[in-house]
Amino acid sequence: MNLRIPGPTPCPPQVLEAMAKQMINHRGPEFGEIVRDVTANLRAFFQTRNDLLILTASGSGGMEAAIVNTLSPGDKVLAVSIGVFGERFARIAGIYGADVTRLNFEWGKPADPDEVRRALEAEPRYKAVLVTHNETSTGVTNDLPAIAKVVKEHGKLLLVDGISSVGSIEIKTDDWGCDVVVSGSQKGWMVPPGLVFVTMSEQAWRAEAEAKMPRFYLDVAAAKRYLEKDQTPFTPAVSLFYALQVALRMMDEEGRDNVFDRHAKIAQHTREGVKALGLQLFADERFASNTITAVRVPEGVDGKQLTKVLREDKGVVVSGGQQSLEGKIFRIGHLGYVTEADIDNVMAALAEVLPRLGFRSSVGIAAKS
Repeated sequence: MNLRIPGPTPCPPQVLEAMAKQMINHRGPEFGEIVRDVTANLRAFFQTRNDLLILTASGSGGMEAAIVNTLSPGDKVLAVSIGVFGERFARIAGIYGADVTRLNFEWGKPADPDEVRRALEAEPRYKAVLVTHNETSTGVTNDLPAIAKVVKEHGKLLLVDGISSVGSIEIKTDDWGCDVVVSGSQKGWMVPPGLVFVTMSEQAWRAEAEAKMPRFYLDVAAAKRYLEKDQTPFTPAVSLFYALQVALRMMDEEGRDNVFDRHAKIAQHTREGVKALGLQLFADERFASNTITAVRVPEGVDGKQLTKVLREDKGVVVSGGQQSLEGKIFRIGHLGYVTEADIDNVMAALAEVLPRLGFRSSVGIAAKS
């Protein structure tokens, strides 16, 4: 099976083998060594000297942690959204009582930093800005350095959903002024779902000291106290720590910049393959994601049937569109444990399946027939 979705992503054999090891005492020195090792290696990919905390949760748990540890009910928040997960970030804040203003942009396009600036100038009482770095529902990567610059010019707290970007796409947490950045193990880190990574800047910690939203399991102050003892506050997913240690060592051996370059090259290879088949990309190509490519379902083709046939007949698993994009796009994941050969397999499957579903093109498929 060629799993080509935005997450969970395939895991290397070494990572899966590591998970088969026997349990150890999560309060003992052996686990403490693992905690120190993975925390240091994660910091290198986040490019941060800030506190980095590992929680046993999904990516959405990390988004919730970013909200509840820095905000209070009634705080005004600007939520910059370019898709499903930007909307989720805003929804979490609203559920906990924040006064959320949504700054929505057309799906398939990035957020405009100038519009963010105008929104902050129009309402000086905003405490924080929420932004998704890489939106997997549309295949777009926001210009985070430009957005962060605007947010910091106005002295606001910047909370970043980097769940599907960090580890695959460069993020300079400290240099760009990101106060909280979260990422999830099931994305470019090549590890099964279940761990989330949260960075906290000094400004974020000052906000945490005043924050009044309730938290218990996702309390980063407790996580920091236990990290000083190389532990976690609650029983962690020990097997996932084993896996993470192996995956991070593999990434370190490849080299951080090489990891980013590999993702960029495979992403370009994917986009070129899509266009060669006569298909249309959904995202503005100037801001197209290096971890996932969104493709328009051709007119006359049933999008749900396309993903079904690819899976059942060709062993290729891609994602469909979400919410308003259901049936209108399909998405090819290319993050983490992926090669150009994996993408070539997807393109070959599409070339065979699409004509069976009624697609005709003057290039690509038709030219090969």
